[in-house]
Amino acid sequence: MKFRDAARVNGFVVLLIWLVLTIALAAVAVAGFVAFGQNQNAAALAGAIVACVVAVLLFLGVTGLTVVNPNEAKVVQFFGRYIGSVSHPGFFSVLPLTDRRSISLRVRNFETQKLKVNDADGNPVEIAAVVVYKVVDSFKAAFAVDDYEEYVATQSEAAVRHLATTHPYDAHDDDRTSLRDGAEVAGELTVELRERTETAGIEVIEARITHLAYAPEIAQAMLVRQQANQVVAARARIVEGAVGMVGMALERLTAEGMVDLDEERKATMVSNLLVVLCGDRPAQPVVNAGSLYN
Repeated sequence: MKFRDAARVNGFVVLLIWLVLTIALAAVAVAGFVAFGQNQNAAALAGAIVACVVAVLLFLGVTGLTVVNPNEAKVVQFFGRYIGSVSHPGFFSVLPLTDRRSISLRVRNFETQKLKVNDADGNPVEIAAVVVYKVVDSFKAAFAVDDYEEYVATQSEAAVRHLATTHPYDAHDDDRTSLRDGAEVAGELTVELRERTETAGIEVIEARITHLAYAPEIAQAMLVRQQANQVVAARARIVEGAVGMVGMALERLTAEGMVDLDEERKATMVSNLLVVLCGDRPAQPVVNAGSLYN
């Protein structure tokens, strides 16, 4: 069994026909009872009784009237049997004596709790995500799962946990995707959730990480590690620039013939320049007033 549109007609037309027939039958019933009271006419009494019975049956017909709001679907069941859904907004009449369950088709969002899980490197992290979804199949949402909202919540937490265990918090290699790579991680989470919630007739529009942090017990240690990585990266950049500047200085001195240095003096000059350029404190200049080699 799958989703299908329920048979329906305009509710205002049915209501108008019901009112007209009810008034007519009421008039026939009154006239019959009056005639029976005056003339003891059995045929008039029988006609009045039939009119009353038909009026009661017509009343059962209006039990199929239902109002469908925008972005809402009515799942129609006739004594337990699914006969279709009404997804168009308006006032309709469906099969009488049916049970109609409302399913919202509006876009919803759901935010998971902050979950504590180990990432791909084994580090405990706290992670949470927001999921934006809507119902696209009212039949599956009503009958494929017990509660589609609870189903989405459970599958979202499972998908977030799985995502956290397959990616590290920080990727130290260029070929690895970390949890901090927002666009790529959001894409993976969205695709996984779409596969998980398709059974319930749910379309996941978007899923994104809203909270990501190391667990409190290792947060301080990881902060020191991150600071050390930044210091090493900064030092490497400084050394790279200093080496380039020293090479440029030696090339200029040699090209312009300002001074002729042997290999030992070049090594001394390189050492002094690197100390000045790479040091984290201001250099204290020493003026040599004697010979270059004394």
